[in-house]
Amino acid sequence: MKRLAHYSQYFLRNPQLVKELVGHTSINKHDDVIDIGAGSGVISSVLATRCHTVTAIEFEPRVVSTLRENMRDYPNVSIYQGDFLEMTLPEKPYKIFANIPFHLSSPILHKITEATNPPTATYLIVQKQFADKLLADSDHFTSQLGMIIGPEFAVHIRRPLRRTDFWPHPNVDTVLLEIVHRDEPLIKPSQLNLYKKTIVDCFSDPKKFAKMPIAEVGLKPNIKPSQMTLAQWVKLFKAATER
Repeated sequence: MKRLAHYSQYFLRNPQLVKELVGHTSINKHDDVIDIGAGSGVISSVLATRCHTVTAIEFEPRVVSTLRENMRDYPNVSIYQGDFLEMTLPEKPYKIFANIPFHLSSPILHKITEATNPPTATYLIVQKQFADKLLADSDHFTSQLGMIIGPEFAVHIRRPLRRTDFWPHPNVDTVLLEIVHRDEPLIKPSQLNLYKKTIVDCFSDPKKFAKMPIAEVGLKPNIKPSQMTLAQWVKLFKAATER
């Protein structure tokens, strides 16, 4: 994950703000936490005082050297030089807290939610527009990705951030997004793959969506996939599979 100037990458500089943000999470002294795109280690240094271990991931060699120097007084921080999208995720329980490049929000979320052993909780700083589309009962348009992950992951916005919290200042609104792995999925595990395929088919092909039992579950006949909540998708899928 290269840190390139023309991509939407912005950095938190204030450790006190990071402390406040971590305070809005479930991270505790027993947790092993991954920091994606650790940079100089502002987030990792705060996490190191709040959790059991930190794995700080950084792609750029020149930044890694600075990160190693800054983390030398934190024995519970280990540094991984490489691309998060290519690394093997832990087999034991873990959490994630990271300020990620905005242009990689979708692939990072795909990797996390499609993992064999996904994190029990993930906290990502992302664009508000991206976060809104993942919410189960959003007043905004929902996204295919949000409805795919919804049965297995509960998604909430924990806190909005100010543009002045970053350097350089982004020209978009940002939030701290929470993604928690559900103890019990809303769809039977044996049907999750079929559910996900149904979501993809319905978002990509209006004819397939039109064949769903829309009227049977009380939805408006002209409703669009992006206008539906997660609860409506679950109800519609169950009605279609129980025919």
